[in-house]
Amino acid sequence: MTLEVGDYIENNKPRFLSELLELLKIPSVSADPEYKDQVVLMANKVAEHLETAGVQNVKIYPTAGHPIVYGEHLISTSVPTVLVYGHYDVQPADPLELWTTSPFDPVIRDGNIYARGACDDKGQFFMHIKAFEAMNKTQALNCNIKFIFEGEEEIGSNNLEQFCTTHRDMLACDVVMISDTALISNELPSLTVGLRGLSYVEVEVTGPNRDLHSGVYGGGVTNPINALSKMIASLHDSEQRITIPGFYDKIKVVSEAERAEMNAAPFDLEEYEKDLGINAVTGEQGFTTLERTSIRPTLDVNGIWGGYIGAGAKTVLPSKAFAKISMRLVPDQDPDEITKLFSDHFISIASAGTEVKVTPHHGGHPAVTPTDSLEYLAAERAMTDSFGVKPLPQRGGGSIPIVSLFEKVLGVKTVMMGFGLDSDNIHSPNEKYGLFNFYKGIETIPHFYRHYAELKKS
Repeated sequence: MTLEVGDYIENNKPRFLSELLELLKIPSVSADPEYKDQVVLMANKVAEHLETAGVQNVKIYPTAGHPIVYGEHLISTSVPTVLVYGHYDVQPADPLELWTTSPFDPVIRDGNIYARGACDDKGQFFMHIKAFEAMNKTQALNCNIKFIFEGEEEIGSNNLEQFCTTHRDMLACDVVMISDTALISNELPSLTVGLRGLSYVEVEVTGPNRDLHSGVYGGGVTNPINALSKMIASLHDSEQRITIPGFYDKIKVVSEAERAEMNAAPFDLEEYEKDLGINAVTGEQGFTTLERTSIRPTLDVNGIWGGYIGAGAKTVLPSKAFAKISMRLVPDQDPDEITKLFSDHFISIASAGTEVKVTPHHGGHPAVTPTDSLEYLAAERAMTDSFGVKPLPQRGGGSIPIVSLFEKVLGVKTVMMGFGLDSDNIHSPNEKYGLFNFYKGIETIPHFYRHYAELKKS
């Protein structure tokens, strides 16, 4: 990063923050149809910011769902092209009562921005627009840059593959850059080199054809909530392994050397438990917490409901019970195969007197990126320049399905250079993003372009 770029960033930090806070006020919740207009508004605002920063050919593309925003700035056919991906949609803010302040009324407290989407992903994708602005305004661009921002990441990126396939030539690039991941800490940076895949389903267990009086019918009719609870409990054995037949058949074994390197990262178990307010960690036996949350598959209930949950008592035997279940996958598990395995198994263990329905929602493939590529080396050098410490390669526990999608459709790898922290409460109440992290991202990104251009030239 040149002195001029650094000066521009420093002089414009207050404006950058003010602009981000305005974006955070928009409740661009993609999962809830009630917010459809707000998602569209957010897409328009993103396009405006790209144009103001100097990006060319900015266009909003409608899809069968929420819009995709694209823009590009091409300076020469002799320099590499980077495609920057981000998402402007956010998770629902529920439960609202657990927020200290309103989720869409951003506040700055203790050096953090508190708002839904602050870290995931508005604060992180906005860093790229501001870094581009700084390079563009100071004539420091040394790569072609393309931007693609979608509004459906939080609901599975349902229309992105078709868009990428249809616009393959427009999106052609040398590498994809994503900032939607986390650092080990602000003192020890890291680069994400692996992500888990995802299979997300909703299950419905139906018993009697209507809600019944639990005194009149209790003991004679299967209770769907009881049945669902037993079915879910049976999905793990005493060693916390998933009991679905065939679930582990295609898992790629991680070497002992890689496991050792992974566990060399700083990790304080006592502090981990204290931060979460728990008295012990649990998980699949034979693996550490760091391994359980990155290189091992999981099955978790994300929500469960049925019957009467209002004030006071109502002695009802419900007709139906529901649950949402997500499975995080690792190489080489296929989300479609896992979804079918789950569906077949879950239906097969239905209690007598019930019917079971499984509805797949969305999924994505796991991904691993190389650590010996020019793209990774450029990101590593950029982080080292900015933080003064060489970043560690780390596998993340979350899922970004489009990483494997970009490799499949565009034939390129992805660099995941995120600046959040695991403690930023993404998808949870009181989501936050550090001012340090926001500014550090803007400062680091120009270093990546400089190193990448130099490495591609050499």
